Amino acid sequence: MTLLIISPDYASHLYPLAALGTSWLAAGERVVVATGPATASIVESFGFEHAFLQLSRGSNPGVIRAEEQPEGEDDALRGFFSATRNGMIGTLSFQAEARMNDLMWEPVKTARAVQSIIEDIEPQTIIVDHLAFSARLAMVAAGHHHIDVVLGHPTALPLPLAAEVYGYPPAWPASFSPGETELEELKNLCVQVSESFTAEWNLALAQLAPTLPPSPDAFAEHGDLLVFNYPAELVPTQRMELLSQHIFLGSSVRAEPTVPHVEQWIASTNEPFVYVSFGSFLSVRSDVLTKVVTALRESGIRAAVAYGSADFTTLGEMPEHWLVGEFLPQVTLLESAAAGVTHGGNNSVTESMTFGVPLVVLPFSTDQFAGAAALESTGFGAALAPNTATVEDIKSALGTMLDLPEDKRAALHELGRALRQGDGPTRIRTARNA
Repeated sequence: MTLLIISPDYASHLYPLAALGTSWLAAGERVVVATGPATASIVESFGFEHAFLQLSRGSNPGVIRAEEQPEGEDDALRGFFSATRNGMIGTLSFQAEARMNDLMWEPVKTARAVQSIIEDIEPQTIIVDHLAFSARLAMVAAGHHHIDVVLGHPTALPLPLAAEVYGYPPAWPASFSPGETELEELKNLCVQVSESFTAEWNLALAQLAPTLPPSPDAFAEHGDLLVFNYPAELVPTQRMELLSQHIFLGSSVRAEPTVPHVEQWIASTNEPFVYVSFGSFLSVRSDVLTKVVTALRESGIRAAVAYGSADFTTLGEMPEHWLVGEFLPQVTLLESAAAGVTHGGNNSVTESMTFGVPLVVLPFSTDQFAGAAALESTGFGAALAPNTATVEDIKSALGTMLDLPEDKRAALHELGRALRQGDGPTRIRTARNA
């Protein structure tokens, strides 16, 4: 028996998908991951086979830098980084306009490459990242059943019955207060992009499978078994009622190899610590990371700081008893952290919830706003606008998260316990084989 996993060439996407694949590997089945060269070493570290598949122009092996991207993608990445300085509306507008190249790169050529891989491998089960639109287009065209995994906030799959539009956040934290006019302009832009994207999907579909009907909304398309890598406890009941057949995985957390000096640092004292990471992309915002470092240092809080692509020389003094590195083992540190500071990416949120870690969230883009709003509404997180938050704001939010009311802390710990005992990978394999 063979499982095929299809993932963009991005570490943040591959990690949760690979964690799902471990259930198949443990059952003695063959696991093949089709992705690009940047993450091939991650594939091999899980004990899986690698099949070459280029799903986009860009890649991200764990820390992304514009100068390491191919021509064209480097400028697009710099444009995105610049847009984040313009706030929520500016960033989401930039991302909407760039969406055609980001999410469906060379769709017919890529879809045929996916179909060729499937013909060669003959998998019994296929798991695909929901954002790999060209790959899902290939399977729709060829009639291949597949498990569709939504790795972002659930609104990454818009629900037409809820009048959702891809790229337009249905909720955002209280610290963001866009005006009605700019919200209307953003929504109109997202509608236009959705219509253009759907036209491109249907044009490619007509070439790949001329007898199939066109899609009314390509962003709302999904696979046979729909899986959300997100805790159901953070999703409003009214939205859950609108979903078609689905499974809420809760979280898909990878097992990390032991890093001796990190384990020693964790065990060196009983003093609580805060884990800080803005992920592989947004760590480039050294200005915001500097405010976080300053707030932690002035508050006398022990910290583990993964600074990623930030300019380390601009971050200010790092106390000697802190753990600091370009990349740190996130899962290992979250298992012991008292709180976290994050951009609100899906891995950061789901992994933190798995270990009952409250978060200070400074969201920059895409579904991070909806994720931050969900944490804020449950009391498991405090959300701040990264461009305008002050050091004092961050200090206050940290204090709130480190001193949660007893009922909130108990609820968060119960959520973490449920997620840890959920054994998502086995649930998905069992559901697919049923």
